Amino acid sequence: MPTPSPFALALANTAQEQHNRFQFTNEADPVLCQQIKKWTQEIGFKFTSCTQVPWSAVFISWCVKQAGATKAEFKFAMSHSVFVNQAIRNAVKGTGVFQGFDFNAQPPAIGDIIQNNRRGNTFNFAFAKKNAQYESHSVIVVETGRDAQGGFAFCIGGNEQDSVRRSVVRLDDDGLIKQRTGNSFIAIVKNLK
Repeated sequence: MPTPSPFALALANTAQEQHNRFQFTNEADPVLCQQIKKWTQEIGFKFTSCTQVPWSAVFISWCVKQAGATKAEFKFAMSHSVFVNQAIRNAVKGTGVFQGFDFNAQPPAIGDIIQNNRRGNTFNFAFAKKNAQYESHSVIVVETGRDAQGGFAFCIGGNEQDSVRRSVVRLDDDGLIKQRTGNSFIAIVKNLK
């Protein structure tokens, strides 16, 4: 596994800091709500609600921006599908520092972004390549390793159970993401910055 770049480490650390700060706080709590408003405005969007408007893509975008990426490098958005579609286009052209691939094309590394379906949708990579507007979710990889169950990627995402949460993505023997039946994986955005 290659050594993460300073930017990848900064991104993982930013996500981890927000998790440490807010993991026990609900989005309706004024403290987290104020932070969601800050995240939204700092990536250039109008804030309207902590509880009525999904903010998970805002969280990812803000962490990427906070770590030092510019809007020329990453398409800050209020929808995961927007920045994933741009990253896929970057990969097709062989340009950019964020490139999107099918979820099982490359092993996840610290600072990568893993995208999956929400609410039982079954969008796949071919769909994500052609569309920039559909419901999905994504998380930032903050650690990879192996345990008694095999390979894993610890990830942090926003608006998970109405807070900032940590989850585990299981990897196969080659270090690739194992598909799951519910809320299946779609893409991986490799962080090349």
